[in-house]
Amino acid sequence: MTATAEPEVGKARLRKEDARLITGRTRWTDNITLPGLLHLAFLRSPVAHARITAIDVSAARSMPGVIAVFTGRDLADEQGSLPCAWPITEDMKAPNAPSLAVDEVNFAGEAVAVVVARGPYEAADALSAIDVDYEELPVVLDMAAALADGADLVHPELGTNKSALWVFDSAQAGTGGDVDLAIAEAEVLIERTYRQQRLIPAFMEPRSVVVDPTGEQYTMWSATQIPHILRLMVALTTGIPEHKVRVIAPDVGGGFGGKLQVTPEEVVSLLVARRLGKPVKWTETRSESLLSAHHGRDQVQKLTLAARRDGTVTGLKVELLADMGAYLRLVTPGVPILGAFMFNAIYKFPAYHFACTTVFTNKTPTDAYRGAGRPEATYAIERLMDELAAEVGMDPLAVRELNWIKHEEFPFTTVAGLEYDSGDYEAATAKAKELFDYDGLRAEQAERRARGDVVQLGIGISTFTEMCGLAPSRVLGALSYAAGGWEHAAVRMLPSGKVEVVTGSSAHGQGHETAWSQIVADQLGVPFEDVEILHGDTQTSPRGLDTYGSRSLTVGAIAVVKAAEKVVAKARRIAAHLLECAEDDVEFSAGAFSVRGTDKSMAMSDIAFAVFSAHDLPEGMEPSLDAEATFDPENFSFPHGTHLCAAEVDTETGAVRLRKYVCVDDIGKVVNPLIVEGQVHGGLAQGIAQALYEEAVHDEAGTLVTGTFADYLLPSAADLPAFVTDRTETPSSTNPLGVKGVGEAGTIASTPAVVNAVVDAVRHLGVNDIAMPCTPMRVWTAIRTGRPDAGGPGSTEAGGGLGSLSGGAQ
Repeated sequence: MTATAEPEVGKARLRKEDARLITGRTRWTDNITLPGLLHLAFLRSPVAHARITAIDVSAARSMPGVIAVFTGRDLADEQGSLPCAWPITEDMKAPNAPSLAVDEVNFAGEAVAVVVARGPYEAADALSAIDVDYEELPVVLDMAAALADGADLVHPELGTNKSALWVFDSAQAGTGGDVDLAIAEAEVLIERTYRQQRLIPAFMEPRSVVVDPTGEQYTMWSATQIPHILRLMVALTTGIPEHKVRVIAPDVGGGFGGKLQVTPEEVVSLLVARRLGKPVKWTETRSESLLSAHHGRDQVQKLTLAARRDGTVTGLKVELLADMGAYLRLVTPGVPILGAFMFNAIYKFPAYHFACTTVFTNKTPTDAYRGAGRPEATYAIERLMDELAAEVGMDPLAVRELNWIKHEEFPFTTVAGLEYDSGDYEAATAKAKELFDYDGLRAEQAERRARGDVVQLGIGISTFTEMCGLAPSRVLGALSYAAGGWEHAAVRMLPSGKVEVVTGSSAHGQGHETAWSQIVADQLGVPFEDVEILHGDTQTSPRGLDTYGSRSLTVGAIAVVKAAEKVVAKARRIAAHLLECAEDDVEFSAGAFSVRGTDKSMAMSDIAFAVFSAHDLPEGMEPSLDAEATFDPENFSFPHGTHLCAAEVDTETGAVRLRKYVCVDDIGKVVNPLIVEGQVHGGLAQGIAQALYEEAVHDEAGTLVTGTFADYLLPSAADLPAFVTDRTETPSSTNPLGVKGVGEAGTIASTPAVVNAVVDAVRHLGVNDIAMPCTPMRVWTAIRTGRPDAGGPGSTEAGGGLGSLSGGAQ
């Protein structure tokens, strides 16, 4: 074995995974074929709210190739209710959520029957032969109307459309002052209402599931982000013993939170396979995905920011309405609550109040979408900081600098009760300004305004931080989340000196196999090529809590580090025995154990073979170097950054062109710069898409009218500028690698940067908000009407100021 000559961590390695992914020599769930495999197709409701008065499946059952047809009534006694793992308040209302509707449908796209056939086309053809009688009911779509007295109800048995009210107040929590007092004493009040439009994750690989009921257990392959959680939840939902369920997530083509779910189709596939004793497969069409896979965002944000005339913030009050859709899925109610701790962002607010009302509507259920609550919060506060700057006549960057936490103030406990362990907002902003040519672009903007150019230039700013590495189990417990946040790993030394690493994190495009190999290569001093990463199979990796919330590196990889440290400790003891010296005299470096002050040494591979042979081990020591570890961090990690966007707006057409985009992110220590760049670029594309392109729209009947990519607009590479990216580095103190999350950073920061740029371009024309997405029509309309605010009341002056890790109902 040749020891590594230089550290792997920090090296721009090409990804191990890419060869098989790019060439297609891999196993997606839809590629899996088993003997006797049957195919499923789901009949979905065309109406948003109705009673099911009759279903006739007799004609479908007699069609060629059809094996069986099941309705919700057929499976009513065994399908249970789809799980919600986050009861945010003790009195939260949660309706029964069947995988197949039994008596009533509550959103257009809800499954009402499933056809089982020998082929996928035969199954799909039989759907048209199923006759369903619907008695249509009033449709609830608007959240404010849903909460009004006498409103029609999505679930009449609940007696209300309100699921929960969750409140955090800094005065009550002891983390800050009284918001109402701050409002009363404010010299400046900024009041705005922003809309976070409904989005669709739009992952590249459609959802797919295969279930094999043969043998001693049920094996489920699924395009999922959460194989371990899925295994537990389908066992609890169906009553099948957990140890009789094996879940495998093979290569998964993206998720963005959209595959952080226990889906109706997974449960039904398992039940049908059990009923028939045959393997089954379901793969959704793209239209099914847009219609029935969970959606994201969909909030109305009413905000009040109090400040002094010099631009110093004194308080922040946030009142949210969050659309749950028709049901509570796995973490639906918790998504907006994650944002509660981020509205204060990087700023030193003395007082803070947050209240979120979660609301049922007759729409597709919402749940996690890249960033999950934190992009929504960052958007709101970064839009508000621009509004404050305009009101008090300051440069938007100057207002931010006046209020942000200075680098020498870390660690800093925020008004929301979080402890930010490290950061340097000054350094990231200074580098971004230089790369952007901030002063030069401001000068150009002034010249264009003075000339009255048709195409105006806007400069958008987003300085952000996020809580990521969703993990600390005690914190999640305080927030009533049902699970913990730890992660598990095992490191196995093979006799040849090669290494197998088992991780509970489950990749779906992040590059775990490459980054984990780099980390282990450094920890054990073995070549990068000699490390194999095993993941995504609950039999191979029996313990884990999977991938979401930028937790894989900051939690999952640290478990790998801890396991590797145990391997080294075991090997050190054996080396001391074989080298005939005291254990304290053994040094480990670059894959070799040496005796201090001598030339005696043994490579890690030599130790591995010595353990395999077991001819001469220390007394009482088992012949194994393998080790396991579970890591549960004390705190989140807090990446941050400054994003600057220059946008040109044609005032005659409303067209927006992104001219320049610069971002400087601080994600602590970097394991692989290429992977980081990929994550940032992908995140920027999604955040920009929310700002300018994407919106899931329902008509007055509750029908999704953006149900194809012809209607739901996604940007292509041609629609995006060349990104200028760079980094500063303040290592995290919450883990031994000093790493912070990066998977969601680009999405969180880019949306407000772009919208701020668009608004900045036309602010002098009387516009201070444009609803997302900022389409040419919306921009043009805002310019023509000269309305001060598309979303809420404008700035006002007042004679006086605003509005621990737990919140609750009030």
